[in-house]
Amino acid sequence: MALYLVQHGISAPKEIDPERGLTTQGRAETERIAQVAKGYGIRVAKIVHSGKKRAQQTATIYHQALAVEVPLEAVAGIDPLDDVRPFAAGLDPGAGLMVVGHMPFMQRLVSWLTTGSEDMKVYQFQNSGIVCLEAEEEAGGKLDWFIKWTLNPNIS
Repeated sequence: MALYLVQHGISAPKEIDPERGLTTQGRAETERIAQVAKGYGIRVAKIVHSGKKRAQQTATIYHQALAVEVPLEAVAGIDPLDDVRPFAAGLDPGAGLMVVGHMPFMQRLVSWLTTGSEDMKVYQFQNSGIVCLEAEEEAGGKLDWFIKWTLNPNIS
């Protein structure tokens, strides 16, 4: 299985929605990408999110579309400015986990996993898009993570 990283869908500005829930466009794009993922037969065993409204709403859309049996779970340690290393240390590449979170955390997590540096930009996330990572075990048990594929609302 793989690790699936998702940036939440487009959210409303604080002035319109203090909790920053998904906009109509954000919901529609997330639903569209979730249906494409379903069509490809992507299997996710569990979905976690930050607990923020926009991440929870995005996670719910994916949860329903992909028919994930395990309930959604809000987890600590994946807020926008959190250190990625503690979260990364607990990842199991065989767990089929989808993580729905925020920038810059998600971008830094991909960088850390694939290069060992949080600051090296290796991928530009799009709202509602999925980045699929897999890992191969190297000698000594170290995991060598790589981007296997991405699925995004836009190609530009």
